[in-house]
This record gives sequence, C-alpha cells and structure tokens, in this order.
Amino acid sequence: MEETKPDRQKVRDAVLPRGPKAVAEPEKELRFTRARQAGVFYGLAAVILTAGMTLLALSIQNWGLVALLKAWWWLGLLALLVCFGLLRLAIGCTRHAYIILSPLGVEIFPFFRAKKNLQVIYWSQLADAEVKDGQLLLHFTAEKSSGVIASLKPIPAGRRVLLEKAVAGVMKNQQAEVD
Repeated sequence: MEETKPDRQKVRDAVLPRGPKAVAEPEKELRFTRARQAGVFYGLAAVILTAGMTLLALSIQNWGLVALLKAWWWLGLLALLVCFGLLRLAIGCTRHAYIILSPLGVEIFPFFRAKKNLQVIYWSQLADAEVKDGQLLLHFTAEKSSGVIASLKPIPAGRRVLLEKAVAGVMKNQQAEVD
C-alpha cells in the first residue's frame, strides 16, 4: 500500500530545497559548503524582503502621504517572490557541499547543475595538491603544469584552514606510501 505524506510535509518538500542524501560512511569524508556565499544571499533576501514589505505596506494604505505608490502593490509581491528565490538559493548553498574530500579523491561541485557537472579528481591522479592564495590547486604533473584550480572564496576563512590541513595530510600520507 502506498504511503501518503501529510499535507504539511508536502508543502515543506515543495517549498524548501532537498538536503543532501545520507552518506553510508560520513566519518570518511570532509564536506565544505558555500556557507560564506550563502551569507550574501541571506543578506540580499533580508534587504529585498524589507523593501518589498515597505513598498507593499505603503501602496495598500490610505495615508495620503505616498499617493504615487497606490498602483505599485505588485512590486511588493514581486519583491517577495525574489526574496523567496534568494532564500532557497541561500539554503542550498548552506546545505550542499562545494568540495568533498573522500578516501577516493576530491569532488568539486559547481554552482549550477551540480549533478551533471560534478568533477571527481582521484588521489591517484594527483602528483601534488596545495591550498594557496585562496585557491585549491590540484596538480596532475610533478612540474605543476596541468591540473585543476578551485576558488575557495565560497568557503568561510576559518574552514579554509581545515581544508588546507586535510589536503596537506592526505598528500603527506600519499608521499609516505610512495617512499
């Protein structure tokens, strides 16, 4: 028999973005989200919500102060829709991973179409990896002439230090295995 969800759960699923799927062994991977980037979207949503609510309140009140805004109530509703979109985007940036370090390698999720454009770089492909100047540099050759560069600006500064330590630790273990 088919399981039915309560109406409240259906609305929640339709409004809020889905979270990341459960991981079989979460202790074996490090996830870094776009939390710094999400803060910008939360701030923009708050500003647009405030402006939209103010515009909506001024346009539907009969105060006589702002006669020009009488027909502009639709801009308040438009601002609420934009605010909703920004909140969904911010929640997605907060919940979903940007970079995952796993036993297999480094997974880099782009901002748009993350499932389709996911990039997986295996540790065995890398000659060296480093974090420098706000970037994750993954080198495929010892001469450091080819590889992948990922910006770390979406990650909060405090967490970049953790990423740097983790990458350095993995590369140190990889060098010890070779020697």
